[in-house]
Amino acid sequence: MPIRKFSLIAPLALLPALFGCHAAAPSGPPPLPPEALKAVVERPGTGREALARAVDALFTDPAAGETRAVIVMHKGRIVAERYAPGYHENTRFISWSMAKSVTGVMIGMLVSDGRLKLDESAPVAEWQRPGDPRGEITLRQLLQMRSGLKHMEAGDPVYRSDEVRMLFLDGRNDMARYAEDQPLEFEPGAKFVYSSNTSVILADLAARVLAPAQDPDSRRRAVAEYLRTRLFEPAGMRSMVPEFDAAGTLIGGSMIHGSARDWARFGEFLRNKGSAGGVQMVPRQWVDFMTRPSPRESQYGAQIWLNRKPTQGEASLFPERGPADLFAAEGHVGQFVLVAPSRELVVVRLGMTPEDRLHPLVSLLGNVVGLYQP
Repeated sequence: MPIRKFSLIAPLALLPALFGCHAAAPSGPPPLPPEALKAVVERPGTGREALARAVDALFTDPAAGETRAVIVMHKGRIVAERYAPGYHENTRFISWSMAKSVTGVMIGMLVSDGRLKLDESAPVAEWQRPGDPRGEITLRQLLQMRSGLKHMEAGDPVYRSDEVRMLFLDGRNDMARYAEDQPLEFEPGAKFVYSSNTSVILADLAARVLAPAQDPDSRRRAVAEYLRTRLFEPAGMRSMVPEFDAAGTLIGGSMIHGSARDWARFGEFLRNKGSAGGVQMVPRQWVDFMTRPSPRESQYGAQIWLNRKPTQGEASLFPERGPADLFAAEGHVGQFVLVAPSRELVVVRLGMTPEDRLHPLVSLLGNVVGLYQP
């Protein structure tokens, strides 16, 4: 009798364990939310579900911070486009430092026009006074962030930063004057120092050669019209709105506003070596120059970041697993226009991620790029 009783109870006792094993069985990845798959076209040039998951992670993974817009372009067409609630295809997003790459293109056009010289002394009148060592600074050195001018990009406390002082404090009314008044700290050309102020100097040089008069309104109109007619409209970037300071200088290091689609068009313009709609708007050699490593920092070109192992500091992108020809316009708190010519790819991410949490975001962007092969 005891044996029979045990034989009935034993199978019942095993039921929780059996159910437990069933519950622990792998179930595969969770289903995609409807908006994730809807954001990707039927044939995106890679696995549709894989791309939808990689884009979805940019919106749902806490490590990404707050993503507001993502666009993936492959072979010149949008294959994925998604926005966070409250944002859409007509929203203008601030560039932050992505503006530097626009400024770099504008300078290339002026060099092509013969208005500026790459290897001559930068035409800042105050630097041309006899005995001023800043007269040795060339346009090339400014573009490659190796002017030698004293600069602190990020300070602690924040108001010590030359960038902050130029944009928001004592330099805000005449940003170029603030930037150009700085003394030399290093020999021109000798050291890479990332500097938003340098990009404002470049924007000032554009105004000096374009404006018929040097009053603020003339400077603002001349540069805005040049950008509109030579870059924005021919490239289809009709949403772009550049900002100027009180002296009429383009805030060329940080403040150009545009839709996510227009930032993607800018990336496509660079992927096509400075052409759009079959029109070569800046010499192909200029884009080659912008995307060639600076002599003092291998992961930086001329107003643009490169997917290379850094000469100093940490990698800005993902050189250990991404294509060597990839480059990017990057902006404060996680703005990216990634361009991978060998993959025929442009990836735009706009949003807000604290600077000390950018590495996980960059890794997630690397996952998107990694879905495409040459």
